[in-house]
Amino acid sequence: MGQFPMPDVMVSDLGPDGGSDLHLELTGGGGARVRLMRALREAIHSGRLAPGTRLPPYRALALDLGIARNTVAAAYAELVEEGWLTARQGSGTHVAHRAAPLEPGHTRSPQRPSRLRVIHDLMPSSPDAAAFPRSSWIASARRALAAAPSDAFGVGDPRGRPELRQALVEYLARTRGVRTKAEHIVICSGYAHGLRLVSQVLRGPVAVEAYGLGFHRSILAEAGLPTVPLAVDADGARVEDLAATGARAVLLTPAHQYPTGGALHPERRAAVIDWARATGGLLLEDDYDGEFRYDREPVGAVQGLDPDRVVYFGSTSKSLSPSLRLGWMALPSSLVDDIAAAKGPRELWSGVTDQLTLADFIACGSYDRHLRRMRRIYRHRRDLLTATLAERAPHITVSGIAAGLHAVVDLPPDSERAALRAARRLGLALDGLAPYRHPDSRMPLRDGLVIGYGTPPEHAFAAALEALCLALPDLP
Repeated sequence: MGQFPMPDVMVSDLGPDGGSDLHLELTGGGGARVRLMRALREAIHSGRLAPGTRLPPYRALALDLGIARNTVAAAYAELVEEGWLTARQGSGTHVAHRAAPLEPGHTRSPQRPSRLRVIHDLMPSSPDAAAFPRSSWIASARRALAAAPSDAFGVGDPRGRPELRQALVEYLARTRGVRTKAEHIVICSGYAHGLRLVSQVLRGPVAVEAYGLGFHRSILAEAGLPTVPLAVDADGARVEDLAATGARAVLLTPAHQYPTGGALHPERRAAVIDWARATGGLLLEDDYDGEFRYDREPVGAVQGLDPDRVVYFGSTSKSLSPSLRLGWMALPSSLVDDIAAAKGPRELWSGVTDQLTLADFIACGSYDRHLRRMRRIYRHRRDLLTATLAERAPHITVSGIAAGLHAVVDLPPDSERAALRAARRLGLALDGLAPYRHPDSRMPLRDGLVIGYGTPPEHAFAAALEALCLALPDLP
């Protein structure tokens, strides 16, 4: 029996999320996927589908054409790879801007995009941008601007607005056990900016955790400060090795080691302070996500043990948004003037209106309410991550999950690169452990993935976990 061509189909308007109406002619030979791809290429090639046009969702188009949803998904995915379409989780599938119609008499072959698309984002170090508390932030901005003195809109104090510094004194004492005064706090645009300022007044070498962010080590290197790695384990950095390093300062993430996830053991917290007192050294404490803890009692800042021997760093990059560019340092009294001088005679980095807004946001309780809400959301995501992996990949272990916004998925030896390649093919963005390792570390190599479960918007998280499971290596 001969095969009859499928009829012309007008895809119905499905509302604001349904994409554009399409007139498709699924004719010719081949299966449904081949004919759909041919029809879409022809529509783009002829100019009937202009660059930027949003296509209907898989389900809607499959229903109208009478074909399987997976067939539509496969056709869309292949056209994305060829460069005809673009796709991003949460925003749908669109005609690529590079897929403009051809001039008469010209031909071309489909081109693969120069970079693989990112559909699912599990990169660490970022909060859920969609969860930013817009309404309460706007309310704080209105109150703060209405109450601000006129001098707030003049030349800014390089130490930061006094309203914010005082609000931080009270907040950090209450929630993190930090002991400081408003005159000892300097506002900066984030942790990296603060570390650059402090590096200008340090003398090296600086001990750092054997696993940590490479650009933090680069900041110290740019200031002429060599770094020496300290091994890390489930109890954080092995600070008992500090004496052998000759370091004048040590950079730690005590509340939640980044990226491996352990909290600095109480004995090691005391030991690093003993080391600083005995040698005149300095602890640089990065409290990057100290607000987020789930299965443990709150861990206070090490700074509370000896404020004269610790530079305490905090920021809004994980709790609110990295785009605010707001951070702070609680400094030993002996460093305040030097850091203020390094920053310059006027505020060039952090906007006054955002500083005033954050001060009100903290003082009125909105910051606490936002953090409590996000703790519940992130804990649910962490639980979903661990439950999904336990069901789909029981041979894979997960660590570093008692706090923070990321987890480490431990992999069998020599499998990290293959897992990252598989993730890229699936449009999944995530990190491996290898880039975090200090080049001079003598620790054994550890294969793993760093999974940021704070990054995706809520509606996209389940799909990102599905892609993660597909990228993981099978049981050996």
